[in-house]
Amino acid sequence: MTLMNKRYILDDGFIESVEYGDSKTAELSVVFLHGWLDNAASFFSVMEGMHKQAPHIHLCAIDLPGHGHSSHKSFDNFYPFHDYIDDIYQFLINLSPNRVVLVGHSLGALVASCYSAAFPEQVSGLVQIEGYGPLAEEGSETVSRLREGVLSRQRIRRKPTRAFASIQDAVERRAKVNHILPELIAPIVTRGLIERESQWFWRHDVKLQSQSLYRMSLEHAQSIRQHITCPQVVVLGDQGFPHLHRFQQDASETIQFEWVDGGHHCHLQSPNRVINLIFGLVNKI
Repeated sequence: MTLMNKRYILDDGFIESVEYGDSKTAELSVVFLHGWLDNAASFFSVMEGMHKQAPHIHLCAIDLPGHGHSSHKSFDNFYPFHDYIDDIYQFLINLSPNRVVLVGHSLGALVASCYSAAFPEQVSGLVQIEGYGPLAEEGSETVSRLREGVLSRQRIRRKPTRAFASIQDAVERRAKVNHILPELIAPIVTRGLIERESQWFWRHDVKLQSQSLYRMSLEHAQSIRQHITCPQVVVLGDQGFPHLHRFQQDASETIQFEWVDGGHHCHLQSPNRVINLIFGLVNKI
């Protein structure tokens, strides 16, 4: 079975996906949500490995709105993460799967966790890679967060468009920023570029690079995590974001914490280990 490209229409725009199998006939769909400024190609290696081992499972990775080949939001939308919850709801209605496991990386983990809490009846299992629930901070940061968020929008409006002479230039730039081998990040970069007049430009909406005006309080984030009822696996890179390691105290019968080799994009660096952890969760449900 080959990897298929599909488009799902939303109320305002569309979501592009890459998929193995058919959500209507498979007993289980695994839906992958990528990280900030990444795209569906973030999960190509994991999906390929999973499909070889379990071709009967439906696998679907999407480009979140503003990313990859999906449509951008309207000119006045700066992508607050809450809107992604609505986008995923609309997408899943169109996908119409029998059962769903959500696998999210970074931003995708944030979205997947919040969705799992808000719509527990729809989610049978949750895998969070280099993420654990929504981003949160002390209330004392609220005013500075609001101020800096507004100022970042002004900087975005004035920021010139950057071009690359070749795909390889963009790959090397992104590999340096993400501290990862170029060949591992290349599929994400390639899917995230568009050519115009012999130069290469990022496809993603530049407004994604503005800072949030708001983050949840620590109490709100904890409430979200506590309302997730499905089995969970939290996958952390041993060289990933250190602040996530403190959450291992939340490990329980339903929340499993696992460390794998690699940094923030550990699923690209240790795909076989991540595949085994996803299958471990799937086998539980």
